Amino acid sequence: MNNTVSAEPDDLERLVAEASALFERAGSPAELEQAKARYLGKAGALTELLKGLGRLPAERRPEAGARINAAKLRVEEALERRRAALAQAALDARLAEEAIDVTLAGRQSGPGGVHPLLRTWQRVEEIFASIGFDVADGPEIETDWYNFTALNQPENHPARSMHDTFYVDLKDAQGLPLLLRTHTSPMQVRYARMHRPPIKVIAPGRTYRVDSDETHSPMFHQVEGLWIDEHISFADLKGVYSDFLHRFFETDALQVRFRPSFFPFTEPSAEIDMAFDSGPLKGRWLEISGAGQVHPNVVRNFGLDPERWIGFAFGSGLERLAMLRYGIDDLRLFFEGDLRFLKQFA
Repeated sequence: MNNTVSAEPDDLERLVAEASALFERAGSPAELEQAKARYLGKAGALTELLKGLGRLPAERRPEAGARINAAKLRVEEALERRRAALAQAALDARLAEEAIDVTLAGRQSGPGGVHPLLRTWQRVEEIFASIGFDVADGPEIETDWYNFTALNQPENHPARSMHDTFYVDLKDAQGLPLLLRTHTSPMQVRYARMHRPPIKVIAPGRTYRVDSDETHSPMFHQVEGLWIDEHISFADLKGVYSDFLHRFFETDALQVRFRPSFFPFTEPSAEIDMAFDSGPLKGRWLEISGAGQVHPNVVRNFGLDPERWIGFAFGSGLERLAMLRYGIDDLRLFFEGDLRFLKQFA
C-alpha cells in the first residue's frame, strides 16, 4: 500500500485497486478482517484521509470529502463481495462433505398396526355388544367408597394397603385419600346408580396395582361385566362367559370350569378356568377370570333392592386374554414398544 496516498483522484483510485486485490487474496475470514483493518480500521488509510480533511482549506473540503467517501464505499463493496465469496466457499465445502447419494433406495415408512392389547379390547367389546351389553368408561382416579366400600370390601381388606394400591395426594369429600383404581368394578357401581334395570354392561379400561413381573404390571387392563335383572342366575353366567371364550378364541376345542372361590363382592363366587384341547397349552388348566352372583350388599349400593334384583359379575384381564390368544409368555412385551414384537401384529 502507498503510505503517501492523498485525496487526489489518482491516489484514491490506486488505493481502491490495492484494497480490492488484497481482499481477493485473503483465503479465510480472519485474513480478510486483517486486510480490512489496513484500509477501514481505526488507523486505516481511508480513515486517516477522512481525519485529515480538517487540515485542508475550507473551500477544498467538500470536494475532497466526497472523493474519499466514494472511494471508501467502493472498498466496502469489495470487502462484502469477498466475504460473500468466502461464505459460499465454506458452504460448498460443507455440502460436499455431507453429500447425499440420491440414487440410494430411500427409507420408507412402514404401515402402522393396531396394538395387540387394543385388538383384544376391541374384540371383547364386539363380542359382548353383539349380545346386548353396553360399554361404560369412567375415572381412573377413584374414591375409597367406589373402589372398596361400595364393593363390600371392609376397611381391613389387604387391597387397601399402600403395598398393594397406588394412592394420590388428594382426598375425597370424606377426607379419605383418592387412589388409582385397582379394578374397573367401580364402574359397575357408577353405571348401576345411573341406570335402571335391566342392566347389561361391560367396563374395560386401565387399572393399577403395585405389582410387576412376567405376568403382572403396575398398570394393566381389565374388563368387568355386569348383568342385573329379576331372574339372572349362575347358569346365565356360565352360559354367557363360556360362549364368550369360545367366540374370543374362535374354537370349540376348549373346556371351561367354574371352581368355587371367594370374593367380597360376589356370593357365591367362582374362579373360571379354561383348558385348550390342542396346541402347546393342551390339557393345562389356566385361570382366566373371577366371577359370581353379585353380593346383596353391593346390589344395595347400586341403589337397588336385592330381594328383587339379582345378577352376576365377572372380571378378566385383557393382557391374560391377549397372551393366550397370541401365544405371548411375557406380559412386559406389551409395554416395551419393541417394533420387532409389535410388527407381528401389523
